[in-house]
Amino acid sequence: MSAATLFSLLVYFLLLIHDHVTFSLAYNKNGSIHDDCNMIIWRIGAISDPTTRLGKEQKIAMEMAVDDFNAQNSKCSHLVFNFAYSHGPAASLATYLANKKQVHAILGSLTQQEAALFSDLDDEAYKGIPVISLSPAATYSTVLLTEPPSLIQMSNDVYSQMQCLAALIGHFKWRKVIALYEISNSFSNMDSGLITHFSDSLKVVDSSIEYHLAFPPLFSMSNAKTFIQEELEKLRTKNVKVFVVLQCSLEFGLVLFEMANGMGMIGENYVWIISDNMASLLDSVEPSVLLNMQGVIGFKANVNEKTESFKEFNVKFRRKYRSQYPEEEEGYPSPSSYALKAYDATWATAKAMQKLSRGNSSELVKIILLSDFEGLSGKVSFKNGMLYQKTTFRIVNVIGKSYREVSFWSPEFGFSKDLVEYNGVKLKIGNGLGGDLGSILWPGGKQTVPKGWTIGGPEKPLKIGVPAKGAFNQFVTVNINKERNETLIDGFSVHVFEAVVRELPYYLPYVLVPFNGTYDEMVVGVSNKNLDAAVGDTDILADRYEYAEFSQPYIDSGLVMVVTERPRLKKHHFIVIKAFKLKLWIQLAVMSMSTGVVIWLNEYVNDNPDFRGSFPQLIGSVLWFSVTVLSFSQRESIKSNLSRLVLTTWLCVVVVVTACFTAVLSSIMTVPRLEPSLLNVDYLLRTNAPVGCNGNSFIVRYLVNLQFKPGNIKKISSISDYPKAFGKGEISAAFFVAPHAKVFLAKYCRGYTKSGPVFKLGGFGFVFPKGSPLAVDISEAVLKVSQSGEINQLEEQMLSSTNCSSSSAEEQVPGLGPELFSGPLLISGVICGIVLLISIARLVRKHWLYLSSIIAKYANIVLRWASLALTQCYTRIVGPRLVKNCNTVIDQRPNIQQNGEITEVF
Repeated sequence: MSAATLFSLLVYFLLLIHDHVTFSLAYNKNGSIHDDCNMIIWRIGAISDPTTRLGKEQKIAMEMAVDDFNAQNSKCSHLVFNFAYSHGPAASLATYLANKKQVHAILGSLTQQEAALFSDLDDEAYKGIPVISLSPAATYSTVLLTEPPSLIQMSNDVYSQMQCLAALIGHFKWRKVIALYEISNSFSNMDSGLITHFSDSLKVVDSSIEYHLAFPPLFSMSNAKTFIQEELEKLRTKNVKVFVVLQCSLEFGLVLFEMANGMGMIGENYVWIISDNMASLLDSVEPSVLLNMQGVIGFKANVNEKTESFKEFNVKFRRKYRSQYPEEEEGYPSPSSYALKAYDATWATAKAMQKLSRGNSSELVKIILLSDFEGLSGKVSFKNGMLYQKTTFRIVNVIGKSYREVSFWSPEFGFSKDLVEYNGVKLKIGNGLGGDLGSILWPGGKQTVPKGWTIGGPEKPLKIGVPAKGAFNQFVTVNINKERNETLIDGFSVHVFEAVVRELPYYLPYVLVPFNGTYDEMVVGVSNKNLDAAVGDTDILADRYEYAEFSQPYIDSGLVMVVTERPRLKKHHFIVIKAFKLKLWIQLAVMSMSTGVVIWLNEYVNDNPDFRGSFPQLIGSVLWFSVTVLSFSQRESIKSNLSRLVLTTWLCVVVVVTACFTAVLSSIMTVPRLEPSLLNVDYLLRTNAPVGCNGNSFIVRYLVNLQFKPGNIKKISSISDYPKAFGKGEISAAFFVAPHAKVFLAKYCRGYTKSGPVFKLGGFGFVFPKGSPLAVDISEAVLKVSQSGEINQLEEQMLSSTNCSSSSAEEQVPGLGPELFSGPLLISGVICGIVLLISIARLVRKHWLYLSSIIAKYANIVLRWASLALTQCYTRIVGPRLVKNCNTVIDQRPNIQQNGEITEVF
């Protein structure tokens, strides 16, 4: 029997004697004290574990609450405390307190199941006795549908703690964690609720539990250190390095971290997170012990230590703790939040008892649930039988022989540097984003956030599969050198993966392993953990997502149909006209006409007798010149040098245009036009035409889904077998994924072309097991490599090795437009324009007298016409007004004469 157990039994025995003497002297059988008045005696029972720091703090806090209440209230009511000590199941101790001590309420670390067991006892004396649970965190059992009506939980819902843990994990983007917890007692059903709540909270931040491990209570293990070390040894081999201690006593946690530190698990790449039930008690730990927890982060309930009530309680608590446990050497630190809740729970019970006139436990439950006061732990009120408080947690980081508070977290604001309270409302002071965690020192003394997992190592590299039977070895090439007994793996996909790995912020050891099965079998091999990953020309498909995860696609993909080409037999009745485009024909015609006009006008001005004709002769010359560019040299003699310049320039243009016309017309008449032999998939389905595809890929089942008969699908294993199959008539069309089609058409560009629609696919990606954190990092690296253009360069290098001159240029109609001749035509036009201006100027100067007489003649005619027009306009507008005024004067003549204003009217 251990010394701690002997000590517990001794204290328990002494307290029994103390309680017996107290009750014998204090009151008689009727429940009244031998004093001047009849007093109501209320008996409170408490269950505590004196071997743990938590049990000691709660015991002292409850004693202080009873002493304070008895000192402040009437002498006609009195509270008596009865303790029962144990670190095992508390249901039997609750029965003892109710039966032997006849308590009216029970406080202690009772679970929901224990309270239900106590309430289900047949003894009517136990019915309705309130049970106030002081457990570190309340969980709802998955076994019990309803809580016992007499259970009051003086603790926050564990969900708030799980939310804080999930917020920490989501902030640092850890995708997998390992959960550890100490079973609180033999009723382990309650502890399973922790995992459920934690798992649900992690889903919100896109994380999950890789593995969870439950440790038995520390007091139940004969050799705790050996057992914990053996379990940690199993966890050390796992790739996930984020360990979350969901629930444990302070004593268990110290042993756990002592063993983990000795095994090198509190070092680089590791992450340890502790919850409130251990972090809140770190103040009571001997400083040297914290050296085993360097870099550990956790959270503790926020306590307002600035109030006068807390300061007064803190002084009394430390003094009382020192007097009862003088053997402890930790310096008697301040009380934890659990001690404050124990004090408030006792005070709420005492205030409820004060409101009753007799010791009736059934009514006591209702009054306790109506509590509403400001306690040491915060606002004390209950909702659905549970303490209703909006908890705020302080994020702490263990450094050296103490810890440092780095941030705050609350469900309303998330992470922030500081929190203040104004009129009962918590306000955030920080960066405004709710995501400030400050500087954290991680295990191993690093400030860089650990990635939280390790995969492989120099002694055990990742085993990455590559397809060994791919039809397109441009993507993955597997060559086995039997003489050297080595395997050489190369190809576009391998080069892309190597570039992606170089972008990772850490070293990733791996080895490429040829896989001789199908692509689907390779994906299943990754799912079964036979392979750690897969690299190759693997398409991302929905049904493959059921087995594995994929990185971001490093190249786009889609299913395309490739067919042979055939001549395009089209007859053109006016094929000669097709040599030039319509714009060029019009421009040539305009330039011909303009050149003829300019030459005729210039020769006419220079008194060339051959050009002295009437206007009809001008039109004839121009038309003739338009038909025959040498017309002027054949019919008329050109004497002006300007005319010769215009003609020479135009003849040069004509020579160039004629040569191009001849070349283009020859091309149109000799080069054949090609078109796909098949235009759509429907024709293949209607005619039951045979088609070919890579038999090692998903295309076979994809074609079956498109209603192709399995007998009409020919499986082809090599790129060089497709032309043979086309040539023998074994297939009418071939189906490729788009990257494979690029390679095929680059190698066999003559005689084959794409046709029909493109069936969209997810692209080529790398394969990883479900939930692999490596998939996230690889996806990010793929995006970086894609944006840098390196993947495009690698693709061009792959295609250039099989490139040949494409026939696509032959599909273009080679009709020429005016753009090709814009330079010569512009020169000819400028010269023609200059000569035209010179000719007009000479013509005007030569016939100036004649032109001036004509201008004067027509000017007089215009002036006479304008004068006549103005006179008519004036008559039509002004005349009617004058007539109206004269008539008015005549009508008023008698009156005017009578007044002597006028003597005569004409």
